[in-house]
Amino acid sequence: MMRKTSVILLSAATGAALTLFVTQPRAVLMGSSARAATSDTYRQLNLFGDVFERVRSDYVEKPDDSKLVESAISGMLSGLDPHSSYMDAKSFRDMQVQTRGEFGGLGIEVTMEDGLIKVVSPIDDTPASKAGIMANDIITNLDDEAVQGLTLNQAVEKMRGPVNTKIKLKIIRKGQDNPIDVTLVRDNIRVRSVRARVEADDIAYIRITTFNEQTTEGLKKEVANLQGQIGDKLKGYIIDLRNNPGGLLEEAVTVSDSFLERGEIVSTRGRNAEETQRRAAHPGDLTKGKPVIVLINGGSASASEIVAGALQDHKRATLVGTRSFGKGSVQTIIPLGSGNGALRLTTARYYTPSGKSIQAKGIVPDIEVLQDVPEELKARTDTKGEASLRGHLKNDGDEKTGSQSYVPPDAKDDKALKMADDLLHGIKSTSNATPAPATPSGDKAPGDKAAVDKPANKSAN
Repeated sequence: MMRKTSVILLSAATGAALTLFVTQPRAVLMGSSARAATSDTYRQLNLFGDVFERVRSDYVEKPDDSKLVESAISGMLSGLDPHSSYMDAKSFRDMQVQTRGEFGGLGIEVTMEDGLIKVVSPIDDTPASKAGIMANDIITNLDDEAVQGLTLNQAVEKMRGPVNTKIKLKIIRKGQDNPIDVTLVRDNIRVRSVRARVEADDIAYIRITTFNEQTTEGLKKEVANLQGQIGDKLKGYIIDLRNNPGGLLEEAVTVSDSFLERGEIVSTRGRNAEETQRRAAHPGDLTKGKPVIVLINGGSASASEIVAGALQDHKRATLVGTRSFGKGSVQTIIPLGSGNGALRLTTARYYTPSGKSIQAKGIVPDIEVLQDVPEELKARTDTKGEASLRGHLKNDGDEKTGSQSYVPPDAKDDKALKMADDLLHGIKSTSNATPAPATPSGDKAPGDKAAVDKPANKSAN
């Protein structure tokens, strides 16, 4: 019997996941109408078998049988909705690494630039930082193999590996005449999904980039550190969920719970009423009742939307920014046995505490703030959202598409951050700030321009 072992919600914009782990076999009761439907289904499966055999025997070149089967499965799942898919064994392993947030590697966040690997930043206290790897270093060779021609994922895979194994990097650094050769020993790397800093001397700014198994612990650690640094003059918290594509459902629940004393956080509802599940908060507010501002935009999806929706519905936080992505469905990961990968199957929708589905609509912030986008970036900094994806699950009422997702690289140009600062300092209040406007179905908010969603071209290794 196939057993469900995990449930995930994915943002199609980035491919990241929102995952809940469960194990529950499903009983099947079959009546006469179901038996008739099953009989017809088996006739269709016989048709598939006939086509499969014809391809095997008559295709111009001998096909790989396993690839034919995998392609058939992929086609079946991708025809359901944008988030159901087949993961081969490697993709399944990669997904597990992503959600675990821990792997053997070097501790470098990298991106692809002009066909070469560019260091975004080394992670503190990792082999990379200890060896003196710097932001903007260009990696040209891995173990004497040129990275030119490799994809970002291929390069990252080469840098990851078993703990205590060595790898040699050739680096070009601005200001250095000759390339630098560095040999690193891989170590256990934990992805930092939570980063924090003191803002304006009395505000705790916390950025959550994804929801993996390390997120809630990372949040608790950063809150404690910030409380120690700022002390009694702490005005409140800014939780930045912009361009956060999602992650583990359990982490979204526990992060929300960190700010709530009571009440429902999220409910998930499948095809059958008995599959409805509700998650509730427990007493204990990590921030001790201090004001909270949550920043969202068109790139905030799935787990991010659960947190934003829960805090908004309970009036625990003020949401600032632009409408979120609108990813309101749950995917279950179903392993298919050793070496066979897994299914990623949409099995439920999720609802905010008020009973609202954000599927294909997104979460509207309490205060809309549009950024000033450089002219050359305007065509690439907005997202169409869930409603624009072919085959997406429909929702009742008007669906919404198009939302700005640009975040200025320099904090001084960040209008949403400035609004959050002003709100916490009492310079502005929610009553005199501009509320987010209601936009007609299919219309974009003022200043928005729709663009094709693309995966984030950045990875840690």
